[in-house]
Amino acid sequence: MSHRVRLRELTEADWPDVAAIWAEGIATGDATFETEPPSWAAFAATRRPATRFVALHGDVVAGWAALSPVSTRQCYAGVAENSVYVASAARGQGVGTALMKALTGAAATAGIWTIQTSVFPENAASIALHERAGFRIVGRRERIAELGGTWRDTLLLELRLP
Repeated sequence: MSHRVRLRELTEADWPDVAAIWAEGIATGDATFETEPPSWAAFAATRRPATRFVALHGDVVAGWAALSPVSTRQCYAGVAENSVYVASAARGQGVGTALMKALTGAAATAGIWTIQTSVFPENAASIALHERAGFRIVGRRERIAELGGTWRDTLLLELRLP
């Protein structure tokens, strides 16, 4: 990881930068089924507060990551879904790795036992990032949802925490 990457809690003040990075991911067509970033209120309502981070290069937000609950059922209280986005200008500089380490550490502290995510098979960089962090592919969900008029598959990845 570059010594220039710092991590801190993601706050509402970061939202314009976070939303811009999310929009970059959306524009690739291979990062998410979302077609536009949500509002701060919608984001904050659906992400676990102690598991939201930004990565900074100097004072510039270079990436973000967060965990969302996967269910309101008590039996799944320790299962979360992760999102990790890195600005195009900051890719390949250790930002994603730093964010993943922060997420897994915060998850363990929060009593999470499984982190899962869905990644488009075409998103090789995200798959590689997750695999380096210890995630494994547990399945392929075929034609799980439609994006831009095309049915897309996703790979389901998970990480079991001790």
